[in-house]
Amino acid sequence: MEVEGTIYAIAVLQQDLNSGVSGIAKFIQPPGGKVIVNAVVKGLKAGKHGFHIHEFGNLTEGCKTAGAHFNPTKKTHGGPDDEERHVGDMGNIVADGTGDAVLVYEDKVMNLSGEHSIIGRACVVHADEDDLGRGSFDDSKTTGHAGARVACGVVGISSAFEFKKP
Repeated sequence: MEVEGTIYAIAVLQQDLNSGVSGIAKFIQPPGGKVIVNAVVKGLKAGKHGFHIHEFGNLTEGCKTAGAHFNPTKKTHGGPDDEERHVGDMGNIVADGTGDAVLVYEDKVMNLSGEHSIIGRACVVHADEDDLGRGSFDDSKTTGHAGARVACGVVGISSAFEFKKP
């Protein structure tokens, strides 16, 4: 059922550097509500993979030109449920033994309009697990030490669609 004023967005995730990883990320925000994220990714190695919104929708050189994590509040990297986190920190997407991953959750920080809008920015899947800023690596507080960018797509406004929580 479509609610008046609901905003819909979608990112078609395409492989980067011949990774073989692809997918789709859908975002829905009802009026005054949280953004509901629904992502399906294929071609990953089994396990956890960092999943973020990056600052630019510029994919002229693949995922490399998407910039850093979307962080208008200038906070350190964290997990999606942390108070201290980038707007673009969506944590990890977990692939099963066949390389398929599904993520469904509600994000309390990002928006599909206003200053924290992710529209026009890049959604990126990483090769490795995001340590949620809790690791001891030099880049834990900035990227979660999530490794190379294996797939990405620009988040764009969409017509209405439905998805169901698993």
